[in-house]
Amino acid sequence: MFARTIAPALFLAVLAEPAVAQDATQRSAEHDYTIVTVATGLENPWSLAVLPNGDMLVTERAGRLRILRKGALVPEPVAGVPAVRVGGQGGLLDVVLHPKFATNRLVYLSYSKPNADGTQGTTAIVRGRFENDRLTNMQEVIETKVWSTGRGHYGSRLAFDSAGYLFITVGDRQSPPSGDLEQHPSQLLTTHHGKVLRLYDDGRVPADNPYVGRTDALPEIWSYGHRNMQGLTVQPGTNVLFGVEHGPQGGDELNVIEPAKNYGWPVIGFGVNYGSGTTIHSGTTRADMEQPVNVWVPSIATSGLLFYTGDKFPGWRGNLFVGGMVGERLVRLTLDGKRVMSTELLAQRIGRVRDVRQGTDGFIYLVLDNKGEGTRSVVRLEPAKR
Repeated sequence: MFARTIAPALFLAVLAEPAVAQDATQRSAEHDYTIVTVATGLENPWSLAVLPNGDMLVTERAGRLRILRKGALVPEPVAGVPAVRVGGQGGLLDVVLHPKFATNRLVYLSYSKPNADGTQGTTAIVRGRFENDRLTNMQEVIETKVWSTGRGHYGSRLAFDSAGYLFITVGDRQSPPSGDLEQHPSQLLTTHHGKVLRLYDDGRVPADNPYVGRTDALPEIWSYGHRNMQGLTVQPGTNVLFGVEHGPQGGDELNVIEPAKNYGWPVIGFGVNYGSGTTIHSGTTRADMEQPVNVWVPSIATSGLLFYTGDKFPGWRGNLFVGGMVGERLVRLTLDGKRVMSTELLAQRIGRVRDVRQGTDGFIYLVLDNKGEGTRSVVRLEPAKR
């Protein structure tokens, strides 16, 4: 049974609080901590990857890949990034390292790829060799089948499991949740809309993917019935894949992602139509569709997902951290296997948390992307000094 986080009173209280000054000690159930600014001056940062030497690669949605080195941004962006279709939620998005980066130097990028005249875009993944602060030998891993004039719900999160398979989230591209919901693109296996894909690191399709050999399904598909998954990670030691996705107005979900499973969007769910609050779903459960392991009502706009394994916060080891753009928060969840046992609200009103990563130093890094004026930065959580 999933855990349901329903806290409208708390939500309103969070929005009413003044912004927390960075470097001030904050309290939590396990650790007191401070939030320390690492770098500022970024334009709509979206994701962060930590290199073995402690350097960091940060994507800017405008189409730039930046290097953060010893607490400072390298002035020149990384050369070799493909042209992106910028606008709405589109641009240069996720960045992850190949599991064997130390020897092959491969970096993976997700982005909104434009068509020839720029009138349409789709989610695409490329990889290149990162050396001497530039990308070379760029190769396309996949161009997904979600072309649209729209500029939202690209998905675009990437994660490698312990066997070296690459998982990719693809959003529903804001296909309207109306009419015959069974025929919504997220429910159809003939399109990549609202799917998680599984590939070899070079883009080939594994023979044991659940829909290989079927003429009525795309072979890359691992799971379906998703809306717009903005966090993806693998649980250390179990190789279980977890993902968080945006609900509409209400109903953000944390899911355990398994092959050939249908996660219900938009047939079942916990949200309603924006503004009007009218019903979308036929209900919240159905026997042939999966239930989330946690639901947020109201939505927190989940983004970024991390299982903490470091030594700086020993009481948080094995916990799952989720970023929230609404309320500008970080959420800590304790799990027993696949079951959520408790949640704790951390780091309120610090900025829209777009990504959550662990550094080689054991600190927790957050990518902050505010909508209006204000800080667009990378910060980290450090244990409070006693």
